[in-house]
Amino acid sequence: MARRGDELREHILWMAKDVFLEEGFERTSMDVVAARSQTTKSSLYAHFESKEKLFLAVIELVRGLFLARLKLPSDYSEDPEQALTSFCGRYLEILTYEGSIRMIRISLAETDRFSQQAAQYFDVLFTQVHARLSAYFKATFELSSKAADEVAHRLLGQVLYPRFPRALFGIDALAASFDREALAPDFDLKPIRRVVALITKSLQKA
Repeated sequence: MARRGDELREHILWMAKDVFLEEGFERTSMDVVAARSQTTKSSLYAHFESKEKLFLAVIELVRGLFLARLKLPSDYSEDPEQALTSFCGRYLEILTYEGSIRMIRISLAETDRFSQQAAQYFDVLFTQVHARLSAYFKATFELSSKAADEVAHRLLGQVLYPRFPRALFGIDALAASFDREALAPDFDLKPIRRVVALITKSLQKA
């Protein structure tokens, strides 16, 4: 049975995401998206009136997936050190996955064209993650909002550097896939664990 309505729209988004990742914004053709989605161009344009509108919808899809897969620190463990280590590990794993890096590169390349979209994408990838960490620090270690924000900033900076910029600039090999539900058991958590241990111990002594 042919897909219709919301089911077809969602299917188009998933197919379009792959095409944008493969070709970039400029080289992506609505003909190719329609063919990949196994629908007609008229059906495609009935859901998305332009390539620009389709691209923005794909970015919105990716933003939602990112936060849903990341979850909250408290979802990982009742032990603060383990919760923070796993949360940050999962964050870095998703952020440096090949598909994520490609989408970030495309978003950066199209910042002038889609400045509001770029700001929203930054908000999800960094601001929202910082907010989740800050809220966890505030609740778990009874910190003030300002102190929790500062600790979250410090932790994120040490988690992201140097692995994220190395992935973004193509220095390190990127993972072609990752588990959609959980952190990979072989993901290297040692650097993150050391940073988290130092931070949590300093907070417990304060």
